Amino acid sequence: MATPAANLVNLERVSKAYGVRPLLREVSLGVQHADRIGVVGRNGDGKTTLLRILAGLEPADSGRVTQTRGLHVGVLAQHDDLSAADTVGAVVLGDLAHHEWAGDARARDVVEHLVGDLDLDRTVAGLSGGERRRVALAALLLGDLDLLLLDEPTNHLDIEAVDWLAHHLTGRDLTLVVVTHDRWFLDAVCTATWEVHDAEIDSYEGGYAAYVLARAERGRQEAAAEGRRQNLMRKELAWLRRGAPARTAKPKFRIEAASALIDAEPDPRDRVELQAFAASRLGKDVLDLEDVTITRGGTDLVDRVTWRIGPGDRIGLIGVNGAGKTSVLTVLAGEAAPDAGRLRVGRTVKLAHLTQALDHLDPAQRVLASVEEIRRVVSVAGREISATSMLERFGFTGDRLIARIGDLSGGERRRLQILRLLLDEPNVLLLDEPTNDLDIET
Repeated sequence: MATPAANLVNLERVSKAYGVRPLLREVSLGVQHADRIGVVGRNGDGKTTLLRILAGLEPADSGRVTQTRGLHVGVLAQHDDLSAADTVGAVVLGDLAHHEWAGDARARDVVEHLVGDLDLDRTVAGLSGGERRRVALAALLLGDLDLLLLDEPTNHLDIEAVDWLAHHLTGRDLTLVVVTHDRWFLDAVCTATWEVHDAEIDSYEGGYAAYVLARAERGRQEAAAEGRRQNLMRKELAWLRRGAPARTAKPKFRIEAASALIDAEPDPRDRVELQAFAASRLGKDVLDLEDVTITRGGTDLVDRVTWRIGPGDRIGLIGVNGAGKTSVLTVLAGEAAPDAGRLRVGRTVKLAHLTQALDHLDPAQRVLASVEEIRRVVSVAGREISATSMLERFGFTGDRLIARIGDLSGGERRRLQILRLLLDEPNVLLLDEPTNDLDIET
């Protein structure tokens, strides 16, 4: 283990860009022993890149990154690379004998709460998204680490697992940097918050609630400064317009000052809009499950269930990881047949299914092209809107319109996935973990 020091990792004037887009610009910061830092910001602003630079997995374009000698770093990425052929026990416990981990209280706690309901001899193939996440977390938490870097750790986890993880992290002598859009988790775990925006990082003391209050105060001060700037700009413009130009010579510095005030008008932050896209009428019959049984791995997830979903229903599916939520959606979408019973789909139904996976998007394709292949123009609220305009409403502006999908952040790919579904004008939506990877604003 590394000896506790002032900073375990230092960034000095670090810059990083992708193409012409800067993600970090001369950022200087440090991670101290026992820090628990939450990283927030909009999708695509560089949160994952920051974690990778801290971990030494990605080089900075300029500046200096230093780590304490002997530092043991553990990283949880947004998407795991678990081998489908490996067993749960091999991934989590490695070569540890049963008595080695069973005799360690911390190891027992991790195994019991994260994978205790899984057969350790079961292969990774067939695990749900939440079960895979718990396996990856368990393997990481059993390591002897100084610094833990977590990228969206609560994705796919059920409520019980999120609660246990928060208590486990706060009870360990760990230094933590976590990217998450889970506000409760940020408040429960973090003692400091970093906001990544406009290639800069602002640091705040406390968890998410303290960050929101501090940011609101900063916004109030900026609004007051903007109000004073607007008043001065109006006075300067009025002064410029007074009198006949032929009878007065305006001092050059006053004209330049007024122009600078106008140029300083802040750009509006791009916003994401979700509009009503459904163009086709939905009849009284939507989706009906009749005496349905769904079986996975010899276990009945759903046993002889009859369920009617009517027009206008908004239903939330909850349950622990592996209970069968995704399996139910897959059957409702017609992508898998029930083991018994039947699914009836109304004649007017036009269904779209948002899955947890993002791998069906071609990483080599450009963002705009991926949308235009579905629809170049869409009618929303009686107005025709181009694919470019729709992408801008979903937060893709400037060079992000022609970026390769493989270069997008997880949240940006999720937004693109949602837009592509909506462009088909569905009147029934099945959403499997729709908020995964999305920033708080979205």
